[in-house]
Parts: sequence; C-alpha cells; structure tokens
Amino acid sequence: MPARFETTMTPPAADKRPVSDTRHGVSRTDDYGWLRADNWQAVFKDPSVLDPDIRAHLEAENAYHKALMADTEGLQKTLFAEMKGRIKEDDETVPAPDGPFAYGSSFATGGQQPRFYRVPRENRDAERTILLDGDKEAEGKDYFRLAGADHSHDHARLLWAYDDKGSEYFTCRVRDLATLDDLGDVVEDTSGGGVFDAAGDGFFYARMDDNHRPSKVFYHRLGTAQAEDRLVYEEPDAGFFMGVGSSRLNDFVYINIHDHETSEFRLIRADAPDGEPVMVEPRRKGVEYEMEEGGDVFFILTNADGAKDFKIMTAPVEAPQKANWTEVVPHEPGRLILNHQAYARHLAWLERKDGLPRIAVMERATGAVHHIAFDEEAYALGLQGSLEYDTDVIRFTYSSMTTPSQVFDYDMATRTRTLLKTQEVPSGHDPEAYVTRRLQVPSHDGETVPVSLVMKKDTPLDGSAPCLLYGYGSYGITVPASFNTNCLSLVDRGFIYAIAHIRGGKDRGFAWYENGKRAQKTNTFKDFVAVARFLSQQGYASPNRLVAQGGSAGGMLMGAVMNMAPDAFGAIIAEVPFVDVLTTMLDDSLPLTPPEWPEWGNPIESAEDYATIAAYSPYDNVRPLPYPPLLAVAGLTDPRVTYWEPAKWVARLRETAPDGGPYMLKTNMGAGHGGASGRFSRLEEIAEVYAFALKVVGLAGA
Repeated sequence: MPARFETTMTPPAADKRPVSDTRHGVSRTDDYGWLRADNWQAVFKDPSVLDPDIRAHLEAENAYHKALMADTEGLQKTLFAEMKGRIKEDDETVPAPDGPFAYGSSFATGGQQPRFYRVPRENRDAERTILLDGDKEAEGKDYFRLAGADHSHDHARLLWAYDDKGSEYFTCRVRDLATLDDLGDVVEDTSGGGVFDAAGDGFFYARMDDNHRPSKVFYHRLGTAQAEDRLVYEEPDAGFFMGVGSSRLNDFVYINIHDHETSEFRLIRADAPDGEPVMVEPRRKGVEYEMEEGGDVFFILTNADGAKDFKIMTAPVEAPQKANWTEVVPHEPGRLILNHQAYARHLAWLERKDGLPRIAVMERATGAVHHIAFDEEAYALGLQGSLEYDTDVIRFTYSSMTTPSQVFDYDMATRTRTLLKTQEVPSGHDPEAYVTRRLQVPSHDGETVPVSLVMKKDTPLDGSAPCLLYGYGSYGITVPASFNTNCLSLVDRGFIYAIAHIRGGKDRGFAWYENGKRAQKTNTFKDFVAVARFLSQQGYASPNRLVAQGGSAGGMLMGAVMNMAPDAFGAIIAEVPFVDVLTTMLDDSLPLTPPEWPEWGNPIESAEDYATIAAYSPYDNVRPLPYPPLLAVAGLTDPRVTYWEPAKWVARLRETAPDGGPYMLKTNMGAGHGGASGRFSRLEEIAEVYAFALKVVGLAGA
C-alpha cells in the first residue's frame, strides 16, 4: 500500500459464498453474488429493508474509506469552499417567454434546490412569482430531486414531479397557479413528469413497473384517483424505453418508444385525450426517427435508408408515415445532425462536423441555410430554442474550457445575436490565466482521438504536472469541452484537466459510436489507454501522476483500462461504475438489461456476445496485477448501476490483487445514480473525489 494511504484499519473482507452459473457451455463462479439483495426492488423504494449482512459490509467499506481519507478532511472543506465560492448562490436563468409570461428558475442564497418562477412577459424586471420552491418541498427529506416543472397551455396549472429516494420513482403533483396550492391529485411511480392535454384537464405519463421500466402510458384526469387512470398504451417488449412529450404547438402528445438503435412514435391529439394513439412508422431494427411539428407538416430527423449521420424529412401531419416522407435536409457523411427544432418560418438544428458543434438555420420559404459557429479550438454549444412556435428568436448557450457559459438570443431572420447573460464566478476567474488545447492522438489502429485540455498558462510540460484524464465513451454520448468551475480547484493546484473523446461517443460522427460498441467495444478502452500513454510521452503527465476518472459506463471504462494497462495510471476514480457487465446483461429482471442489449449484446441468446463481453467485463477479468489506488463510488438506490457491482468488484480486487491498491468503496446510503441531490451536497462529494486525486499525487497539502 502506498505510504500516503497507510492506516491501522484492516480492509473489509467480504464473505465468500460461491454461486456457479453455466451458459453456452462456459461455467463461472461468483463468490460475491450474495451482495445483490434479493429484494432489490423493495430496497429502491425503502432502503431500510436492505439485508443486514449487506448493510454491514457496505458500512464497513465506508468506514475503511473514511479512515484512509481522514487526513484530507481539512482539504475537502477547503475544496468545497472554493467550488462553492465559484457559484453565484442566488443565480437564475434568463426567463423564456411563452404567451403572457416568461418562465425561469432560480436559487435562493444558501438554497440547495431550484425554484421555478414566472414574470410578466413585458416586464421581466418585475417581482418574480415563485411557482414552486424546491427547498421548501425538500424539507425533512434526506434525498430530494425535482424532475422539472411544466405549465399547462393556459398557464393555469403546473405539473411537477419529484423523487425522494434516489431510485428514480417519481411522484407527480399538480399546482393551481392562482392559489399556488397543490390539487389533491397524487400520481406515483412515474418515470419523471408528464404532459398536459390541450385543455389542462389532465396529463399523460409513463409509469414504472416492478422492474423499474416505463412499460405503460396512462392518462390521468384531474380530480380522480390514480387507480382510475386510463391505460393508453402498453409496451410488450421489455427491451424498449418509453416516454411522453408534447409538440411546440401543443397539438400533439408524443409517445416515444426506443432502445439504443431503434425508435417508434405514436401520436395522440392533445385536444382529444381519450383518443387512441396513432402509429407514425413501425419500428424497424436499426432505424431511428424523431418528430417535430411544423404547422401542417412534421419535420422528421432520421437515419433511414442508410443516412448514418442523419437527415431531415417532412411529412403531412395527417399522413406522417414513411411512405409520405420527403427530404428537406439531405444526409451528409461526416456531418452528424444531433437534434432539430421547427418554428413558423425557420427550421433549426444542432450538428457536429470535424468534431465541433455548430447550429444551422434554414429559412423554410426559400431553403436558404446559414450557420452559427465559433473560433476556439474546443467549445460546447447548446440549442435551447424557444417555448413558442411563432417566433424568429431562439436561444443558445456557448462555453469553452476557459470561457464561462454565455446565453444568447439569436434572431434567425436578421442573423443577429444578443448576449443575455455570462456565467458569474463570484470568487473571480481570469480566462487569460489558462490555456485550452485540442490534441489529436493516434490510437492502436491508426484512428485519431480528439483530446481537450485545460491548464494554467505556466504549467510545465515536462511530465512533472499531474493530470486528471476523464472519459466516457458509450451510448453515443459526447462529453462537451465546456466550462467547469469545479475542475479549476485541480487546475489551480497544477493539474492538467483532460477529456478523451474516445470511440463509443459521437464526437466524430455516428461511425465513431458504432466503432465503440458491441464487438468493437474494446476500441473505447484502447483509445483511452492510447491517450494516457500519449500524454505521458508528450510531457503532459507521467504514468504515476495521471489519474483517470469515469462514471457509470465511464466507470466500466475505468475497470477495463485498469485490467488492460494498470501501469499507465497513478490512480483510478470510478463513480457508479458499470463493472459487472456480464452478470448484469445475463439478468433480464434488472431495469436496464433488455434495453441495453443493442448497446452491449445479448449474452443470454448469443454465445458470441457472451464471449465478447466476458473478454472485457472488468469484474470477470480481475487478475493479480499491480493495480493503482482505486476510489469507487456507489449509490444504494441506484437503478442504473446497482450498488452491488462496485461492491463485488472491490471485494474481488482486494482478494485477487492484495498488493495493489488500496481499493476504496464509498456507498451513499441515501442516494442513487446521480449522487447527492442538493447542489451543495453534490459539491461535497466532488470535493471528496478531488481530495483523493490530490492525495494520490502528493498534493494534498497544496
């Protein structure tokens, strides 16, 4: 054990209770499978029913973690104070106009939860009317997270939802905006909010089943009991996610059914909530599409007919089936269209080309297209759009790793932008003190991996600086090169902060995603290792001062690269890590397993998929290697990556490679996948993680 982590406490040793499993002629023995609670569904709703043996082990792990990190408690408080000092405590969004009002959210000084407000549209300096106070709703609760709040089309009611366990079972309430009192309606076990009908007499929502899947869509009429809600649609295939949404014109309610590579929409007229949903186009494996209403047509973003990087089609509102689709924005290889928005006179979309995002705007009458782009080497761009349909003004956000977030209104007709807000850093921030770079790193097969870096201008590039290298690389998710006030606490202490845009995301188009999934998944891991070794070779770090970080599927990345190249890293931070991939993909009772098969493969049905996953699954490939120190973080009520995955992983690491590590597991006993719910409570968790990174490179006193 490295001297910096010495303690008199003996690390917990989990009991070994072997369970064997044979699939496709291959047998495995899992000594720690008992850490999976048999009553996990009940634990998600009531953590107190957790098996006492499991609870005792998790609490022992927490005590061990606390002992190893005890000497950083002062540092954690300092880091927390720094990160909190960079937040404008009474910050608020720029209110978005909709009808007679403009709606926004804000925080109270010292508040943990957001407040939702509105002001008169024509007098945005007027006193805010607080529609919902998250701090007030969270009083007396150990965990509380709002899923948002949406007003009815007549501005008379507010539909809001919350989770008070961390298990992502959301409860919906409806508030009368004249009295600011909640109605008697309580709708439980939803996937997070819902959609009002046109008259505001009720709302549609997706309900979670016992296996934590949104398998049914219901319509709830206000003033009735949830037991009386009408079943609108039931999805028979457990491999598909489902949700509800509404069109910008409020004419339609969308039922969006999808997995990671296939989608299907069904439509309900918002003014006829008792009607049956109408199919747009039946699902076909590998074909995705998204709907946007544009008056008498739908604009449909799709990859149909080989449009790998997506194209935009139109179809008549009365006949939106694929046979009636007409191309309006053609497919262009290498230009990935990410999302689109339709307005009365314009069509806008966010695209990524050459690894960088830009916004495109088309004038519907003429088809003329222009772009909104920026000149920095690496930046983040977000298309917020507008709540209204009949407008020429949309909203977007911009930031870079050195530039605080900026909010702009953009007039699509005049092509002028108006800066509305720049993110304030109360404790001060000088962009000129930092430098950001975009590197192109050769990987094992000749592909070039983009890497975004931020550092102090005077940071030495001789291998002496520590580096935190972040990665994700799954589900096509791109990690933006955006402004992050938290990481400045590392950068100001000499760290280089780096993001590896590895395969499995869509940083370089849809093919970048395809080449990092299923049979090609190891490209994700090899890309990350290639980046780590390149940074060391080029003087951005040295292996013993390079700390790798990833969460969820990025936590799986951490486990895989630990097994693949333990010598490339000085430490590993794995937050809610998906490390027991094979066992989870073999357990079709778990919430996300069937919908995840298109991403990872189905090892139940396919011997080839079984072998592919078994070859890289971190838990199954732990060996007696010189593993670096590890901090694993879990959430007891996490339905996405269950707590037992990191618990089992740490137990096996400690048994199989006792000379490596140390291996620490911190389980939040009152939270789920996203960690603590309050904005300051979350900062305390980040401070703990950063204290580990500083400690492992010998800068805990910096």
